[in-house]
Amino acid sequence: MQTELIIVSEYCHKCHIEPSFIDLLQEGGLIEVRTEEGERYLLLSQLPDVERYSRMYYDLSINMEGIDAIHHILERMDMMRRELHSLRNQLRIYRREGIAEDW
Repeated sequence: MQTELIIVSEYCHKCHIEPSFIDLLQEGGLIEVRTEEGERYLLLSQLPDVERYSRMYYDLSINMEGIDAIHHILERMDMMRRELHSLRNQLRIYRREGIAEDW
C-alpha cells in the first residue's frame, strides 16, 4: 500500500498559507511531515486536519496554543463518543440476554 503524499511547498502556495505554519503544526505534534530526497511532504490523510487548523489560525486568529487545546478537546470528545457507543452496544447485549431488564 502506497501512502499518498502532498508536497508542502505546493500545498502552501495553492492554499495561500505560509510554510512556517506547517512547521508550527509539525513542531506541536499536530501533523507529520515526511522528508524524502530533500522534499517535504504531508500525508494526504491529514489534509482535513491541516485545513481545519489553517481555518482556525488564519480565519479565526486562534494561536497555536489554542489550536493545540482545541485539538485535545476534540480528541477527548471523539474518545468519549466511541466509549459511549461501545457502552450502549454492551447494554443492548445485556438487555437481549435479560440481565439488564430494569435499565
